[in-house]
Amino acid sequence: MTTPSSQTAIPCLFMRGGTSKGPFFNEADLPSDTATRDRVLLAALGSPDKRQIDGLGGAHPLTSKVGIVRKSSTPGVDIDFLFAQLQPDKDTVDTTPNCGNMLAAVVPFALETGLVEPQGDTTTLRVLTLNTDMAADITVQTPLLNGQRVVEYEGSARIDGAPGASAPITINFLDTAGSVCSSLLPTGQVKDTITVTGEGFAPFTLDVTCIDNGMPLVIFKASDVGRTGLESVAELNADTELKTRIEALRLAISLKMGLGDVSKKNYPKMTLIAPPEHGGALTTRSFIPHVCHDAIGVLAAVTVGTACVLKGSVCEGVAHMPAVQPGQPVNVSVEHPTGEFSVALATDPADPQTVTQAALLRTARLLMRGEVMVPRAVWAGR
Repeated sequence: MTTPSSQTAIPCLFMRGGTSKGPFFNEADLPSDTATRDRVLLAALGSPDKRQIDGLGGAHPLTSKVGIVRKSSTPGVDIDFLFAQLQPDKDTVDTTPNCGNMLAAVVPFALETGLVEPQGDTTTLRVLTLNTDMAADITVQTPLLNGQRVVEYEGSARIDGAPGASAPITINFLDTAGSVCSSLLPTGQVKDTITVTGEGFAPFTLDVTCIDNGMPLVIFKASDVGRTGLESVAELNADTELKTRIEALRLAISLKMGLGDVSKKNYPKMTLIAPPEHGGALTTRSFIPHVCHDAIGVLAAVTVGTACVLKGSVCEGVAHMPAVQPGQPVNVSVEHPTGEFSVALATDPADPQTVTQAALLRTARLLMRGEVMVPRAVWAGR
């Protein structure tokens, strides 16, 4: 028997995906019109409020994320996924960018809620991210337990930025180039030189690589903005002068990337690079876009790794890379403030500027199942 309530109850699973977490919904359980849906998501997470004290949000961009899932009607695709990025202290719901971390929890959600059936000891589904029409083949473990197949969450796979060990989830991205931008290299160049002016700092000139292989990034050397690239997240978040310069750079270069005015957008992400500190290819500090990431986003790591294998990018001379043979996968270890992220990349032998493979390992876990409550004034339900 359902207890009457003055609020609207919406079924959801609260899940960790990679190094992010948030509520996942079946699209059918949410309002069909976008404006009402966004109000529901804001209420569910408790935004805008920097602590998100009246919702499920965790007072940080990495824990202010939402997954919306449905069975796909697209031929050859199993599941459609819409990612929504919220901000603790803003009333925005951004469905433009991708999120490779939350993507890791999509197949477990679909299996847990019966949208799809498990296939055997492992289940591989093709997932279409609706934000940018990006497809990926995702494999999870689905062993038998008491005669029934279940999603396995326990295992020995470890990813930096998430504690402990879990069952591995393999994500093989398909055709990620130009996910938001017009192409892999949206300015038409593997490296651009730009002079940035603005209030509060002296004009400065630096080289950047503007690239989108799943996430639009602007990559530049930390040394070109007077930093080592080894600063802590806290130091960089407190560095007002640097953040002012980076935002001026972001606004200026986005026009050249064909993205227009991005002052209210969560992309492009701004990524400082420096030589590796722990044996990887290079080290990074990523702004998303105004807060320094505690780690690095999945698709940001893929995109940084891609820049490392492109001749002439700003990563050349900074990244410690093995010889790259076109057509042969190379593992690129992208270091970040809390560890590293390894990406397997391969390029086309006939065109070394074309990436043919981008694969990685993630984990996920179901944290809670139930209903999230939102005020009836926001939505009275169906």
